[in-house]
Amino acid sequence: MKPLAIFALIILLAGCSTSSSRDIKKAEKLLANFQCGNIESSQMAHSPITSYHEQSLSSSRQKAESYIQSYKDGDKLFSIPLSSVIEQQYHLYKEACQNLGGISQTTEQS
Repeated sequence: MKPLAIFALIILLAGCSTSSSRDIKKAEKLLANFQCGNIESSQMAHSPITSYHEQSLSSSRQKAESYIQSYKDGDKLFSIPLSSVIEQQYHLYKEACQNLGGISQTTEQS
């Protein structure tokens, strides 16, 4: 009976690491979409709102990269899947990009 319990535990742990690995890969694919094109910051009028959007653009990407690295290091930061967290950060990134007059990668593909 004990070998059966150990085998079940190994299967359970392998399943958890596989789903975690898939979620990390999905999050990394989402991170690849964090691209904002068609922005000429040298020609942009710098105002507090522009600075806010530029900071939001940078912050969203940095957070996403940090979260992915934390999950790779074995730290589970959230009770929801990592890919959902990265999607939320991408939404913020995309809004900042559009508010700066840029075009996000998914917008270009549509």
